[in-house]
Formats: sequence, structure tokens, C-alpha cells
Amino acid sequence: MPDEKPLDPTVGDLVRALAALLDEVNLSEIEYAQGERRVRVARNTAATSVTVAPAPIAAPVAHTPLSAIEPAGTIKAPMVGTVYLAPNPDAAPFIKIGDTVREGQTLLIVEAMKVMNHIAAPRAGRVAAILVADGMPIEYDQPLLVLE
Repeated sequence: MPDEKPLDPTVGDLVRALAALLDEVNLSEIEYAQGERRVRVARNTAATSVTVAPAPIAAPVAHTPLSAIEPAGTIKAPMVGTVYLAPNPDAAPFIKIGDTVREGQTLLIVEAMKVMNHIAAPRAGRVAAILVADGMPIEYDQPLLVLE
């Protein structure tokens, strides 16, 4: 693919860190956003694919250290269960990346022992990343999403 530009070294480090996080917490997909830059890493059955949306040319690119794997604002699972991103299968998701949420707003549902537990925003903010997929089993203290 001759039209593709090589990855910025900081993006390459971020992709490697996200791929390692996929393995560590057994996710099939993860997306990280900072400003206009969005990086999505997804695991296929045979390989891991990477999609990078380039930042606008005029926008400055912020350095993302590898220690930022779990950024401030990460909301973690309060229990073991199954996560649902919408109130029912036919409904729109509670949130999507880039949404502004208010304190107390439902972000997602964790089903545990046939009880639907609404997980509310601990504070107002913007949804920077959703780290789980709808219907995915989750563990206690597993990162679910990031609020900026």
C-alpha cells in the first residue's frame, strides 16, 4: 500500500501497549482517543488488526507515555458479571466515544446473578474510551471505560 504513511513512533508504542492490554484483560477490541487522534486495536481469530485515524496536519500531536495504559478517569467494574452497553438489544447504547455525560448518568449495565446493575458516572466528563464490548463477561476491577 504505497499511499500509507509510516506510523509515528509514539503511535507505534501506543499500539503495542494497547495490544498488550488486549491480552492482559482478555479483550477482543480496544479504542483509545486523545484529542483528534483515535487508535483502535481489535483482535481477529487469526490476527490482531490495527486502525489508526490520523490527526489533522495542523493539530499538535501529544506524546502518550506507555505508563498511560490505565489513564486517570478509568472506571472499573465493581463486580463480576456481563456488561451491556444498551438497556436492551434493540436500543441505542447508553454512551459512545466523545459523548459528554453528567454525574449519576447511566453509563452501562452489569448483570450479576440475574440482577441488572446500572453503573453511573461518578462525575461529569467526556467519554474518551470504551474498553469493553456489549455482552462481554467482565471481572471485578476490570477497566470498563475512561472519562476525561
